[in-house]
Amino acid sequence: MTLPAFPGATSVSALAVYDAVASDGLAGGTPHLHTVSAEAYLVVGGRGRLHTIDGSGTFAERRLAPDDLVWFAPGVIHRAVNDGGLDVRVVMQNAGLPEAGDAVMTFPDEVLADHGRYADAAALPGPEASDVDRLTAAVARRDLAVAGYRALFRDDGSVDPDRLARLHERATALVRPRVPEWRERWKSGALAAAHDTGDRLEALEAGDDPGLAEARVATASDVPAYGMCGRLRRYETQPARAGRIEGER
Repeated sequence: MTLPAFPGATSVSALAVYDAVASDGLAGGTPHLHTVSAEAYLVVGGRGRLHTIDGSGTFAERRLAPDDLVWFAPGVIHRAVNDGGLDVRVVMQNAGLPEAGDAVMTFPDEVLADHGRYADAAALPGPEASDVDRLTAAVARRDLAVAGYRALFRDDGSVDPDRLARLHERATALVRPRVPEWRERWKSGALAAAHDTGDRLEALEAGDDPGLAEARVATASDVPAYGMCGRLRRYETQPARAGRIEGER
């Protein structure tokens, strides 16, 4: 039986932001950007800050407290700073694409320029490794991205537009080979969800059943992982891999 799609072909995960301190004295996650997917943070616990650099090069710091909701477009560099127990629910556009590589970490330019070096720097040990080894690798990856992130700024604290433009060029080059796969994921995910809504509207307009008799309920389990910003619990919401129909065993 086909499972219902998660609303809007989005994905949701629980994020406990890293509390290890980076070289600049800030605890938190890995600065990065997404190339095609928007992202939202709903704060459910703790306190922190969200550092962002938008496409124009404007840096901003936003305080984060329980019940705050903030979202940002693809291309916004973002860094979650943990000031104490920061716990977030993350909603991502285009479920499947972020997990398929739609994120570029702000490693130093010489790493971004070499696809092999980038892949090595971005990789983490597999689940067979110990929790300590995986966390150590995730923090080391974070620290490398923080070094590249800090290099985007001039001495006066402003973002250097040339360095930012170079990062955008590097990010585009890094993800370009993935586009054919991403296009298929988009077609079967977000685009299919939009078409389904259109089909239902057309059926309703014609006075037909839009599919109410086929409506079902699904649930999803969560899978622990080490993400860029912290420890994740990813909910498997994609119909091909996710959840079960309520009532089935």
